[in-house]
Amino acid sequence: MSANSITGTIQAIRTATGATSGIVLHEPTFAGNEWAYVKDTIDTGWVSSAGKYVNQFEEQLQEFTGARRAIAVANGTAALHVALLLAGVERDTEVVMPALTFAATAAAAAYIGAIPHFADSENTTLGIDPDKLAVHLDSIAERRKDGTYNKTTGRRIAAIVPMHTFGHPVRMDELCALCEAWNIPLVEDAAESLGSYYKGKHTGLFGKLGTLSFNGNKTITTGGGGAILTDDVALADKAKHITTTAKLPHKWEYFHDMVGFNYRMPNLNAALGCAQIEQLPTLLAQKRVLAERYIKAFAGVSGVQFVREPEHCVSNYWLNAIMLDKADMALRNDMLEQTNAAGLMTRPVWTLMSRLPMYAAAPRMDLGVAQDIEARLINIPSGAGLAAGAPSEMAG
Repeated sequence: MSANSITGTIQAIRTATGATSGIVLHEPTFAGNEWAYVKDTIDTGWVSSAGKYVNQFEEQLQEFTGARRAIAVANGTAALHVALLLAGVERDTEVVMPALTFAATAAAAAYIGAIPHFADSENTTLGIDPDKLAVHLDSIAERRKDGTYNKTTGRRIAAIVPMHTFGHPVRMDELCALCEAWNIPLVEDAAESLGSYYKGKHTGLFGKLGTLSFNGNKTITTGGGGAILTDDVALADKAKHITTTAKLPHKWEYFHDMVGFNYRMPNLNAALGCAQIEQLPTLLAQKRVLAERYIKAFAGVSGVQFVREPEHCVSNYWLNAIMLDKADMALRNDMLEQTNAAGLMTRPVWTLMSRLPMYAAAPRMDLGVAQDIEARLINIPSGAGLAAGAPSEMAG
């Protein structure tokens, strides 16, 4: 069973991608105006804090996602840090987030001095299970005049932060209703889900604020970069202000009216982003083709299932993933060893945040499903460019 699963997985990846080895997990595709736009910033000298491409990139993000405002920043972690601050997260408050997430989600809260409160995930979306979280809040939370508090710790629950894992949207209707019922702000970590939609609405637009990442391994990249999305103009203006060192506009004077952050996106990076977002529809289409080929290729592989987009969702399939039929860490690790030895870059899901030493004492609910996913899930090669390499018989 184990040997068949591993052999079948290797063959399925090769069949879907048309490559036998040397396949990385995810790499950027530069097939448009990247060189021209970046060269323009160098030729004109506008590479850093000012220049036309930052505003242009923000406008393109607004047009694509439907957000009223987008604020480009240095990276996705910086975007989430500021979004949490603007949502009212303070030192010694709690931020509910999935235990199954990338470390940046928890780090952004820790930067403020807040405490992550870890929630369980569900198999269908890989994100926060809103039904299970509702039961948990009924058990541990109480409403007070100034907010919702954890009765056990005495701390205010300042935000709930869903993360759309590998681009698969969380069940946002249920989660939004839960946040409204408990009067807890919702801040979306949509770092991985540019181009993903829940019931026709782009991820990152359901709460007070949402955040994106444009790291080198994302669907589009600015090298490093991120963005804050919001429909609240006042919050957007404040986000822009504090991410540009909180400096008041003036011809020559340096005056800062609050503690700000040097989180602005450089013009050089934004130029790369402008060229990338021009290609985004094509990249998303290519990634969907690759996912469809994986679905066909894994249909006959025993002991393994390909992770498909949830119901009522359109996923960007940022990172494709397979799940073992049963939690088996030894088989998972053996599969990782053998696929990588075969020249096919695969990776496990992240170590649960609740198992990291800095969050050992953080509050949490039962994490049984997240623990199960950790022992079952493997990411497989996902770059948009791989869609072009599949053999013709897989294309039909």
